[in-house]
Formats: sequence, structure tokens, C-alpha cells
Amino acid sequence: MRALKILVVAMGLLLVAGTVALVIAVANRINHPPAPATATGATSTIALPPGARVGASEVSGDHLVVRVTLADGGEELLIFNLATGARIATIALRPTPAP
Repeated sequence: MRALKILVVAMGLLLVAGTVALVIAVANRINHPPAPATATGATSTIALPPGARVGASEVSGDHLVVRVTLADGGEELLIFNLATGARIATIALRPTPAP
């Protein structure tokens, strides 16, 4: 019976401690909200090969994927990091000659 009383008191203390921690966490977030994400308004220039056209573009997560149609009929995928504007990769899509 004594062990049961000790267990009940310990659990009660854990409930009180958890509630206090939760109240402190909520109060901290109310008083210190996270900084909102702001658009920098930065512009970047993408240099395309002569005769190339942008076929499509798509945002995927924090990346921009641009499909470029080249003058010779091939295509390339240009992948950029939206946060930095840096080109991450260039993937050449070339048609395979028919056998």
C-alpha cells in the first residue's frame, strides 16, 4: 500500500512538472515569435546558349528546375537553389538515334 502511495505522488509531481514546462514553452513562443521568412527581392540572370528557349519551369521544394530547349533539338534541365540563386546542376537530355 505504501508503494502505491509513493507511485501516485510521483506521478502527480510528473503531471505538475509537465504542465509547468508546457506553460513555459507556450509563453516563450508567444513572447519570442520566430522571424518571418522574407523575400529578398534578389534577381538573377540565367545565361542560355544561343538559340535556346525556356520550355518550362517548376519549383520543387527549395529548388527551381528550368527545362531549356536547345537550338540543336536537345534539352537541358537547369537546377537552381532558390535561397542562394546558385546553379546546382545541369542535366543534358539528348535524343538517342534510332537503331
